[in-house]
Amino acid sequence: MRHLSPRTASVAAASLVLAMGAAACAGPKDSGGATPRAAGKPHKGGTLSILNSQPQTDFDPARLYTSGGGNVPSLVFRTLTTRHRANGAAGAKVVPDLATDLGKPNKDATVWTYTLKEGLKYEDGTPITSADIKYGIERSFAAELSGGAPYLRDWLIGGDRYQGPYKDKKGLASIETPDAKTIVFHLNKPEGEFPYLATQTQTTPVPEAEDTGTKYEEHPLSSGPYKVVKNENDGERITLARNPYWSARTDPERKAYPDRIDVRSGLDSSVINQRLASSQGADTAAVTTDTNLGPAELAKVTGDKKLAARVGTGHFGYTNYIAFNPKVKPFDNPKVRQAISYAVDRSSVVNAAGGSALAEPATTFLPNQKSFGYTPYDHFPAGKTGDPAKARQLLKEAGYPKGLTVTLTHSNARDFETSPEIATALQDALKTAGITVKLKGLEDNDYKDKTKSVATEPGFFLAHWGADWPSGGPFLAPIFDGRQIVKDGANFNTGFLNDPSVNQEIDAINKLTDLNAAAQRWGALDKKIGAQALTVPLFHPVYKRLYGADIKNVVISDWTGVLDVSQVAVK
Repeated sequence: MRHLSPRTASVAAASLVLAMGAAACAGPKDSGGATPRAAGKPHKGGTLSILNSQPQTDFDPARLYTSGGGNVPSLVFRTLTTRHRANGAAGAKVVPDLATDLGKPNKDATVWTYTLKEGLKYEDGTPITSADIKYGIERSFAAELSGGAPYLRDWLIGGDRYQGPYKDKKGLASIETPDAKTIVFHLNKPEGEFPYLATQTQTTPVPEAEDTGTKYEEHPLSSGPYKVVKNENDGERITLARNPYWSARTDPERKAYPDRIDVRSGLDSSVINQRLASSQGADTAAVTTDTNLGPAELAKVTGDKKLAARVGTGHFGYTNYIAFNPKVKPFDNPKVRQAISYAVDRSSVVNAAGGSALAEPATTFLPNQKSFGYTPYDHFPAGKTGDPAKARQLLKEAGYPKGLTVTLTHSNARDFETSPEIATALQDALKTAGITVKLKGLEDNDYKDKTKSVATEPGFFLAHWGADWPSGGPFLAPIFDGRQIVKDGANFNTGFLNDPSVNQEIDAINKLTDLNAAAQRWGALDKKIGAQALTVPLFHPVYKRLYGADIKNVVISDWTGVLDVSQVAVK
């Protein structure tokens, strides 16, 4: 499961002066999708520029850690299933891609069978086969190609022992290909969400004869609408052109309007926003998929109607929260955890995170989206600004009538997630409830190491979690399934919860192949766990990103929260 959201980018310096800055005002009220500038019938042709701050390294389907086929990668790599390319909640649905359907499970969801569509071809015109998909998955197990999502290793029978095709030529017996169009997966436990897993880039077909190992990223064989023309400096600049053998008949999801796509990564985020705001020359046909507008930038942008019309708004399944370690005093006392829950001033936290245009207050651990099974609850209602009186009462009951002193650990990274600003806002709020908070800021790598180790986890720290697909499973299980507590590696069950009833319910939901029914159960489980006050949900981030003046057909789904480059037109 992914702890750091692939959609969360560094925030540009607050001092950035955009070309058409003006006085601050409320954020744009779009909810993703076409704005007036992005309206009009899209046409094929032209060159789309993608300006990103995060490096597009390891452009190999085995090594990419992406959901729904990724964004830029999904232009080249098709998978068994993919995300629906639609605005908002509709885009949180999983749909077939290379496969004819979402897969056919056996009775207990331990065996999944997929049939490939007719007419699928690579960029060289050769047909795509089920054996290629099997081989593509198997090579993702090789140590040389590490970095991809761990699910197939965890879910497939024998996956925990398999070392990849370079060492084991026999392959994985738990993946069968009875014919060129059929692929069958045998799992070690029921997994009703396998259709979501089948969106991962590891299910991209790779012909064994074309596999060049670690050099495959330089020119991977395309199964999508675009092929790699050039990959410079390990993804610093990737040039894509049309794959002549891609057929829209087999791929209703990707629109593939531009003739060429120029991807540049590793750019400074402030420069990206300056270029998009100015929208001159080739930048009129440019977008970003990872660089947010910061609070100061957003204030300037929204003060200009023309610029405000070029801001896309996205929501992604992501929660920022306080984590407690109940093995550390005084957080072993539930009443202390409850007192802090009541004392939190979410208004000040939201302001510290950039304001209401960039953050939405949260009282549930699951994101406030239907696909996750969102069930509203607030076990410790503190209102918008906290309830210090209730917090003091609980502290008294916990044996701290004169209050207490605690240490809050956070990252020094200025990412508006675990930042010093948020820590300071919490410090101020808890002070009114008689809780003195000492702040302990760590460099980001040190923060990650300490908060993810059972041996060094602090008692009270800031944390965040993003899901690999829009479901409660990859959100709740890593954080609250006691069987996923990792003693000698990266541990995400920060509250060390090992409740047999929670574990059993996770297993029961995993057996469900009705994703809507499963969502309802995830929501109910979230509510049950929330009563234990092992976390304090703070806010869900909102993504605000500029795009060039000539960009049309803006689609932003709740699956990714970012502009979908497979839908964009520049004419």
